Amino acid sequence: MASKSIEQIVMLPFMAHGHLIPFLALARQIHQATGFKISIASTPLNIQYLSSTFNSSPDEPENDHIHLLELPFCSTDYGLPPNTENSENLSLDSIGKLCSASLSLRTPFHSLVSDIAAKQGHPPLCIISDVFLGWATEVATSLGTVNVTFSTGGAYGTLAYSSLWLNLPHRGRSDSDEFHLPGFPDSCRFHINQLHHFLRNADGTDSRSQFFQSQISLSMQSFGWLCNTAEEFEPAGLEWLRNFVKLPVWAIGPLLPPIVLKNDYSSLSVAASGISTRRSGKRLEISIEKCMEWLESHSPASVLYISFGSQNSISPSQMMELAIGLEESAKPFIWVIRPPVGFERKSEFRAEYLPEGFEERMEKRKQGLLVRNWAPQLEILSHKSTGAFLSHCGWNSVLESLSQAVPIIGWPLAAEQAYNSKMLVEEMGVSVELTRGVQSSIDWKVVKNVIELVMDKKGKGGDMRSKAMVIKEQLRASVRDEGEDKGSSVKALDDLIKTLQSKWQMISSIS
Repeated sequence: MASKSIEQIVMLPFMAHGHLIPFLALARQIHQATGFKISIASTPLNIQYLSSTFNSSPDEPENDHIHLLELPFCSTDYGLPPNTENSENLSLDSIGKLCSASLSLRTPFHSLVSDIAAKQGHPPLCIISDVFLGWATEVATSLGTVNVTFSTGGAYGTLAYSSLWLNLPHRGRSDSDEFHLPGFPDSCRFHINQLHHFLRNADGTDSRSQFFQSQISLSMQSFGWLCNTAEEFEPAGLEWLRNFVKLPVWAIGPLLPPIVLKNDYSSLSVAASGISTRRSGKRLEISIEKCMEWLESHSPASVLYISFGSQNSISPSQMMELAIGLEESAKPFIWVIRPPVGFERKSEFRAEYLPEGFEERMEKRKQGLLVRNWAPQLEILSHKSTGAFLSHCGWNSVLESLSQAVPIIGWPLAAEQAYNSKMLVEEMGVSVELTRGVQSSIDWKVVKNVIELVMDKKGKGGDMRSKAMVIKEQLRASVRDEGEDKGSSVKALDDLIKTLQSKWQMISSIS
């Protein structure tokens, strides 16, 4: 337990739901371990979103311990639509504008932390900032504290994304589509089509290069890094990341609700009820009860769950081929569906996006359940009937899936998802990649074959499931906290706090 003089930590997440949720989970984890007061700073609508995810249970009075602090922000000043403060529902072009706009938070954040320091008579113990908000390192130094960088992704994906932007090793290559990425062993090759076109076309002078290179470089000057992964899960990725950033890297994940990491499958779905809505801040389009009832009508490990995350969709032709492949496979599925790329993301989903009569046939046969926009993902993945996850390979989804020993069919779309997919296939053997991005052409026969391969309880499918079960146990062991029996991630968080306290004492003695 910390002394009262250093009981405050200030957090600064990037403005995206995939970053906000892990930051809040980390805040809860640190508070539960230390009793520290945690303040999370963000723009008004993101603070409103975080507030909506708080557990309203009377025995968890989070507002007493986790404070949400607003930073002024006007999206229209930066060419963004009104009331746009995070990446959800933004095009990739507009996400670039959001990145540039995030630089404007520096001055109000400096004032906010300065006010906190003035009120308590000393700076906070540390600032924990997003890897994409590297300027917080300079703010921390100017206010007499230290900055710790938090990557909400895994070690492998974080290293790949950081090294790609900092080095642009694919630039100017004409001899081969494959290339070596600094930070990875020579035997590990990356392919040009694993890069999103913004990164593929970057030359170091464009606005995206300038943003990511400057922010990641600043983050590499921080006191250390936190990573949402576990030592047992990513030993190689963590070793490579540590060698690359040349800083301490504390693996403190997986940052999932405690109930998700329990071993009792039979009670998990019921006990977890409500977790997804609290984490997402969204009203469910379909009741948890209806999903559970539908899953209960199918045999164990027989259902394919399909979701591309909260910000992604696929092209019209891809959606059509996926639907045909699903129907031809005859495998039961739950598909979280939204309008394809090229249509307004918030618009009504239209039957014409799918083969004629598709939804009616799936409902009549009880083969498929189509859910508009958003579904209770954690509850679905934790149900015994779920046998595989067709996923965009966003890191939160990867952790949620593997924590339940559910193997993955990868369809990476953006960010570091292609590198996550590469690791899951090549390093871990728990995934098969179906395709990449929204530009690829895909045939329904390939969809059918891959689904059948992964859903097979023998052969490669069975092998993937066995490997996923090992990872499930590794993830659960990493967060065990039973007296003297502490997992690697619990020990890492303890070590982080002790190291910060030691650093603080050294700073205090000098000043």
